[in-house]
Amino acid sequence: MTLIRFLDPTLINQIAAGEVIERPAAAVKELVENSIDAGAKRIDIMLRDGGRTLIQVVDNGSGMSADNLKLCIERHATSKIPDGDLFNIHSFGFRGEALPSIGAVSRLSIVSRPDTEEMAWQLDIEGGVKSDLTPVSSHTGTRITVRDLFYATPARLKFLKSTTTELGHCADYLKRLALAHPSVEFSLKDADRTVFHYVSCSTLEKRLEQVLGKNFVQNAHPFLATREGVEISGWASLPTYNCSQSSEQYFFVNDRPIKDRVLGAAARVAYQDFLASNRYPYLAIFLKVPGDEVDVNVHPAKTEVRFRDQQIVRGLLISSLKQALEQSSQQVSSHLASEAIAILRESASFGGISSRTYSPGPSYAPPVQRSFATSSYRPEVAAYQPLQIEENDIDVPMLGYAKAQIHTTYIIAEKPDSLVIVDQHAAHERLTYERMKQQYDQNEIKGQVLLLPEIVNVTESDIHLLQTHISEFETLGIEFEIFGTSAIVVRQIPALLRNIDIGQLITDLIADIKEMGTNFTLKDKINEILSTIACHNSVRAGQVLSTQEMNALLRQMEETLHSGQCNHGRPTYIELKKEDIEKLFGRR
Repeated sequence: MTLIRFLDPTLINQIAAGEVIERPAAAVKELVENSIDAGAKRIDIMLRDGGRTLIQVVDNGSGMSADNLKLCIERHATSKIPDGDLFNIHSFGFRGEALPSIGAVSRLSIVSRPDTEEMAWQLDIEGGVKSDLTPVSSHTGTRITVRDLFYATPARLKFLKSTTTELGHCADYLKRLALAHPSVEFSLKDADRTVFHYVSCSTLEKRLEQVLGKNFVQNAHPFLATREGVEISGWASLPTYNCSQSSEQYFFVNDRPIKDRVLGAAARVAYQDFLASNRYPYLAIFLKVPGDEVDVNVHPAKTEVRFRDQQIVRGLLISSLKQALEQSSQQVSSHLASEAIAILRESASFGGISSRTYSPGPSYAPPVQRSFATSSYRPEVAAYQPLQIEENDIDVPMLGYAKAQIHTTYIIAEKPDSLVIVDQHAAHERLTYERMKQQYDQNEIKGQVLLLPEIVNVTESDIHLLQTHISEFETLGIEFEIFGTSAIVVRQIPALLRNIDIGQLITDLIADIKEMGTNFTLKDKINEILSTIACHNSVRAGQVLSTQEMNALLRQMEETLHSGQCNHGRPTYIELKKEDIEKLFGRR
């Protein structure tokens, strides 16, 4: 018979290390968070081989006495929960697992000195085996050196990625910590190369510029909102300043960097009208939540949290982001002009523009001048008189006055200090879409009764979920009945969705309710259809416009929310400053 026995303490620590320290970045995270908890104002991190062979963290925090140094590497020994209240935590660490876990799988050395003592003490741990304390000379604070990470558990080494990848994970988390603590100075070195050095900042805006760059600050809008004890602040990028991955979205709860599906999904909902499904905004979101309203003891890595009232947080984030978007609704990102100038420079340099004379070949023919009256839609033409724009003219509209149409696709408008290029189709698509949404919101949703009711198979748990949302579905024009324990009968859908895959619609709604607790997917689908209709009913590329029609389009853009980008997140216009154009031609 196999005997049950207690595991060896060293083996216990190695098992625990597998949960807490899965890669060098996790060790860096735990050590730097300890430095912040110790009140450090400067933290220097040095790595070698992406943290495999060396991790060293030096801080000027409060340091530890000899007695505390002995205890800090014991499992579940911590100073972070003095009152024993696990649901009111104000520090990064609280489990007392990080240092013993690191010490169990590496060669660990800790040198620490509190400002009340003249001497520092050093403690070494190798593969979980502790040495005696020795007195050393050192500054106030703590220096922790981790060598040969996972040497005691070589199987773990096989799961590590390349040096560049591991360094990237370390740098990414340190950047997140730096964003949450602008008053702390951070530096990261890999061997002899400085990866970054962020000096302490007096404002969050300066730290954002340090970490995320000037483009982010110039193309993001700050916001602040509170609701029922929850405060949310941050910076949200313009829709036209976007990226291909959600990794550029930074979320913080009580200054703790986190990764949260609820917050990410809420951001997606807020931007649903402005970005394609494969594009993401740049975000830096900071939440302040009462300690007893959020549980940080969800996962050993402490990168996940659970809110007591998830809907308050989610709703506040969505409304805050939407308000920020409305405040910058007609603005396009500033980097577009720089990119346009760069493209023009490249064309001038490599295209041989200055050395060739353009001569249309025999196949060239001018564009067909189609009558605008045959279009399915045309902008309302306002009274327009051509104006001579003067340098000091302060009454020129935001988008200037139309001067020409290029390739029957782009409108060229002039302002006293700039040139504006408008994509006529993208612009009118957004105008049409916003008008249709407004008309849609002012009327009740009309339902379309199905001639043949459709049976949709679902699980028993989904049946219960749908039952609790019947009234919400009815307000959106969907009527269904429960059919046994594994199906529903859909009898009516919104008229706008008459050609949709009903089974897929119900499946998507169920998944969305599970994830976010609401039915935004249906609204998304309605908006997608409105967007498609708007696209087909808008001024097309290749369509000739008169000067009056071009100016009417510009004036409507100036009066319409979110006219800076089309329904897919592309810019509707680019503004080139006169001084940049002069530089292009060597006039400056």
